[in-house]
Amino acid sequence: MAVLNVHQRRLPVSAAEVGALIDSLAGETDVLWPHQTWPAMEFDRPLGLNADGGHGPIRYVVSHYAPGSWIRLTFTGPRGFHGFHEYAVHTQDNQTVLRHTLAMRLRGPARLTWPLAFRPLHDALIEDSLDRAEMATVGSVTRPARWSGYVVLLRKCLGARSVRR
Repeated sequence: MAVLNVHQRRLPVSAAEVGALIDSLAGETDVLWPHQTWPAMEFDRPLGLNADGGHGPIRYVVSHYAPGSWIRLTFTGPRGFHGFHEYAVHTQDNQTVLRHTLAMRLRGPARLTWPLAFRPLHDALIEDSLDRAEMATVGSVTRPARWSGYVVLLRKCLGARSVRR
């Protein structure tokens, strides 16, 4: 089963400003990853090629990294996730777009766990990440993401600390 999942946010700032958000991932000054309400992104070394890490049960290695513009994280877990997710900076119509793309093939139990649990949680996490990008670059969020009741239920079942959204 193939999955292509894309989220993006147009930001009225320079590509360099948006690229700096990518470069902050998992660092002391990470302003992109929503670590206050989701498992933190962590690596075994500073952000760079071959850094190994993940967030919660999702494991990956930095397989490609162009500082200031693009990072690709290739999945190493959970079992059945074969592919990557990435953040990339694009310029469209005189605006900068921060795009998150997840592309993978699912095998075995992942064919059920992705649509039933991982996808709704992933979508909520990435929209929270894009809200953080907007807040960091613009100072406000025009349309803040809201967690669905299903996401709140999943988080409760997983023992996640719930923060009303």
